[in-house]
Amino acid sequence: MVNKISGNRVVNGTWGEIWLDGDKISELTGLEAKITLKKEDVNMCGVLAKDTKVTGWEGKGTLKIHKVNSRMMIKLGESIKKGKDVRFTVLAKLADPDTVDAQAERIVLKDVSFDDLTLMNFETKALGKVECPFTFTDYDFMDLIQPE
Repeated sequence: MVNKISGNRVVNGTWGEIWLDGDKISELTGLEAKITLKKEDVNMCGVLAKDTKVTGWEGKGTLKIHKVNSRMMIKLGESIKKGKDVRFTVLAKLADPDTVDAQAERIVLKDVSFDDLTLMNFETKALGKVECPFTFTDYDFMDLIQPE
């Protein structure tokens, strides 16, 4: 028997929120954070198929915001010029009110290091947007949305 999921159960990203070192980023338009497994090939005599062994992982993501202030330049600009590798903690929350029992997904990304800093970017008749790619070295699940 196939479990049918109603469309209203699909989590809507509109309800996403993040805090950067405790400061809520209200100009948020999106966030992606994922880990990529690092694998080494494992070849063995008598076996034609290639196998692998996980030897580590790499955390990467992108913070997407509307350009409404100079937040990222304030947080990073002068530190970069001084050769400082500034690290942050990001708390991300996704709490669509239509989830089962109003569950939420919350994760903490630790040791977040932004990969670049957009100093200026604009174009006529276009809303200002900034994408901030980053890496991270640790994460903790605080809340997860449980299957029905």
